[in-house]
Amino acid sequence: MTLAIMQPYFLPYIGYMQLMSAVDTFVLYDDVAFINRGWVNRNRLLINGQEHLFTVPLKDASQNKRINEVMIASDPKWRSKLLKTIEQGYRKAPFYQTVMPLTEKIINFTTDSIADLVYFSLVELNQYLGLSTLLVQSSTVYNNADLKAQERILDICRQEKASHYINPIGGTDLYDKPTFVQAGMELSFIKALNVEYPQVSNRNEFVPWLSIIDVLMMNDVPTVKTMLGAYELI
Repeated sequence: MTLAIMQPYFLPYIGYMQLMSAVDTFVLYDDVAFINRGWVNRNRLLINGQEHLFTVPLKDASQNKRINEVMIASDPKWRSKLLKTIEQGYRKAPFYQTVMPLTEKIINFTTDSIADLVYFSLVELNQYLGLSTLLVQSSTVYNNADLKAQERILDICRQEKASHYINPIGGTDLYDKPTFVQAGMELSFIKALNVEYPQVSNRNEFVPWLSIIDVLMMNDVPTVKTMLGAYELI
């Protein structure tokens, strides 16, 4: 069984989705410290040919809190504002009529928890793309927050009886392949390959690694699934 573990990211870039699609079980690491100015509650779209950073507003977010303890701000206007921004930016996109209802369902999901909003969004994206990956919130299962770094990752792998752990390429200095082999597991790192597609934009230059919403608005599901396979395991 293949496993990956990542912090929950809202409407993430395609590399995140590649990792999710590459494994049998994808653990949302939501009981670790929240990182200010990270990607848990924000991402980028292409609006009028320019990168646009959108953010889910949070209440008293702090690196002293775990992600699953961080709440969404009570102001309801952010949802309608974000949906209006997406409508303005993508209403001429070829798959707008299909993807906008999915986007509305995700953004309008009723919850106060950013971790739960991200979990719901990824479940919906999985279903839309026809992926079979099982999603698990780490805060609900493993009871091992006392462990740190690689030891905690290994413990989750053991509990899930994983034979192969896949990590983003940025973790090559954090995890040691011989240690995983000793534990009876293979360790690989995923490296996203270049993915380009037409974009709704007045610019000639392709803007990479935007939110998955940009990808879905411009491509049908079979094409996106081909993109999800554009990676190497190292």
